[in-house]
Amino acid sequence: MTMTQSTLEEAVAQVTAVAAAHAQQVDADGTYPVDSVAALRSSGLLGLVISEDVGGMGAGPVEFTEVLGAIAAACGSTAMIYLMHVAAAVTVASAPPAAMPDLLSRMASGEVLGTLAFSEKGSRSHFWAPVSESVADGDDLRFTAYKSWVTSAGYADVYVMSSQSAVDPETVDLYAIPASTPGLDIAGPWSGLGLRGNASSPMTVAVTIPSSYRLGEPGSGFGTMMATVLPWFNLGNSAVSLGLSTAAVDGAVAHVTGARLEHLDQALSALPTIRAQIAKMSIALMAQKSYLAQAAAKVASPADDTPLFVLGVKASANDAALTITESAMRVCGGAAFSKHLPIERAFRDARAGSVMAPTADVLYDFYGKALTGLPLF
Repeated sequence: MTMTQSTLEEAVAQVTAVAAAHAQQVDADGTYPVDSVAALRSSGLLGLVISEDVGGMGAGPVEFTEVLGAIAAACGSTAMIYLMHVAAAVTVASAPPAAMPDLLSRMASGEVLGTLAFSEKGSRSHFWAPVSESVADGDDLRFTAYKSWVTSAGYADVYVMSSQSAVDPETVDLYAIPASTPGLDIAGPWSGLGLRGNASSPMTVAVTIPSSYRLGEPGSGFGTMMATVLPWFNLGNSAVSLGLSTAAVDGAVAHVTGARLEHLDQALSALPTIRAQIAKMSIALMAQKSYLAQAAAKVASPADDTPLFVLGVKASANDAALTITESAMRVCGGAAFSKHLPIERAFRDARAGSVMAPTADVLYDFYGKALTGLPLF
C-alpha cells in the first residue's frame, strides 16, 4: 500500500471519527472498542510502519507519533490498543518467526491484530526481566507464564511474549504466539481507573509451541527489547499522553470561551486567572510536542544522543500529561468533575502512562545513570 499524505489523512480521519463517536460509551461500560478496532483494521493504519514490501505503508517514527496522538485525542483506549499492535509489529519485523513467514503481511493488511505480553507479576514494571520459563521439548518448547497487563487480552490475534530462554535462563527469548494456541487463558477481568476499554487483563500461559515461533536467535530477546521495543513504545506512549493532553486543552478552551457568567455578561475566559491557566497548559503541551518530535526524528535517524531522547521523552510526556489534565479539570470546575465534559476521561486516562512499564520513575533513574556514565542495568 503506497502511502500519500492524503491517504494517511483520510485513514486517520476514518478511525478518529469512529473512535470519538464510541469513546464515551467505551469508557462508561469498560468495553473493548470493537468498532474502533474494526476501523483500524480496514483503514490500513495497522500497517503504518510496516514495510511496503509486505503491504504496509512504510512510514516512520514521526508519522507514527502524529497518527497515534490524533487517535489518543479521540479515544485513549483505542490509542493504546493501536500502540501495542505497532510495538508488536516492529518486534516481529526485526526478526520474523520462521514458522509464520506471512505474519507481518497479515498484520499490515489488518487481518491480524497484535499485542505485547511482557509484564509479569513476578518482575512487576521490570518488563525486561521475565520470570516465566520456556523448556525445550524436542523441536517444541513448553512455555508457562503469568502475564499481567496484556492489552487486547482475548481480542488480539497474536501475542508477542517474553520468557527466560530455554537455552540460557539468564537471557530472554521472544515468541509470536497465535491466539488460537491451546493454553492461552484470560486470568481475570480488566477494570481500571482509566483506559477502561483496552482489555488489559492478566493471562495465564501454559502452551507447547514450535521453537520456530521464536523471534530471532536464542537469547536475543533482551537486545530486541532495548533496541526495538523500547524506542517505539516510549515514543508511542508519549504520543498517547500528549494526545490526551490535547483533548484536555481543546476541551478546556472550548468550555471557557463558551460558558458564560450571566450576571457579568462575559465568558469564563474574561477572568485573568482562567486565561493564565489556559496559557500554561497550552505552552506546556507545545513544549512537549516539540520534544516528542525531536525524539521521533532521533529514532528515525539515530545519533549519539538518541538513547537519552528515548529514555527521557516518555517520562517527560507522562508527567506533563498529569499536570495538563489536572489543570484542565481545575479550570473547568464542576462541569468537568460531573463528567459533562470529556476532560474527566482524559484526566483518568492520562494517569496510566506514568505507571506503565517502564515507569516514569524508572526512566528518570535510567536517564540519570546515562548522564553520569553508569550502566543502566
